[in-house]
Amino acid sequence: MTHALATSSDHDLTLRLLTFNLQVGIQTSAYHHYLTRSWQHLLPHRKRRGRLDIMAKVLGDFDIVGLQEIDGGSFRSSNVNQLEYLAQRAGFPYHYQQLNRNLGRVAQHSNGLLSRLQPQHVQEHRLPGTLPGRGAIHVRYGQGPDALHVFVAHLALSRRGRIRQLDYLSELITPLKHVVVMGDLNCTPDQLNAHSRFCLSLPLHPVRPLLSYPAWQPRRALDHILLSPSLTAEAPKALDQLFSDHLPLSVNIHLPAACYKAVYFPHMQ
Repeated sequence: MTHALATSSDHDLTLRLLTFNLQVGIQTSAYHHYLTRSWQHLLPHRKRRGRLDIMAKVLGDFDIVGLQEIDGGSFRSSNVNQLEYLAQRAGFPYHYQQLNRNLGRVAQHSNGLLSRLQPQHVQEHRLPGTLPGRGAIHVRYGQGPDALHVFVAHLALSRRGRIRQLDYLSELITPLKHVVVMGDLNCTPDQLNAHSRFCLSLPLHPVRPLLSYPAWQPRRALDHILLSPSLTAEAPKALDQLFSDHLPLSVNIHLPAACYKAVYFPHMQ
């Protein structure tokens, strides 16, 4: 399998992005599974590694992957760091884990990044909220004002918590030019658009809203890939169910020439 980056012209580079809340590899295909399979949030399951192998085959077709609800290596995951495992199996040279809720040996709730491009800088952000444990990873590819900034975020379930977290993200995004925000934002497009401060911080436009939850009968668009106007989207998709209660979302993005140069020739900036 090859993973060459596709180019449509000398001034246009296509990157394949994917965001996925993988629910630590728990197979969920009906509402009653939240009860009958809830023990898997605390205890290991013999089929979990096989599910990760199947996920890796899908994730391996992308250039930048943002992951939510991934386990950083604990009893419930049979002491397997799921991010490192997926990076190795899918052939990603770069990966980064943000540990958001540390329950010691029981669970390591994390966000994750898989990347074929080398980041110039990665920063963790602890998002404000009523309950702790939500975070965002800020990845910068390239140098200078035309660098590409990718945020991988998992927002709160509560409306009040999400408002505070979107306010926080707005402050980070405002001075930036080429931006991707992707993740499980736990809100519909209408709820997102109602947050005027976030929408005004940078005119992030959503990739065509795609129904992603629940995975077995999608009715709500809770997972999002948002782009600054400088980036154009192509072929947005909700992928087939990969065991989680959320569907993975993918999109191809085209970088303008200045951003391409900043990302691939950072030392010339």
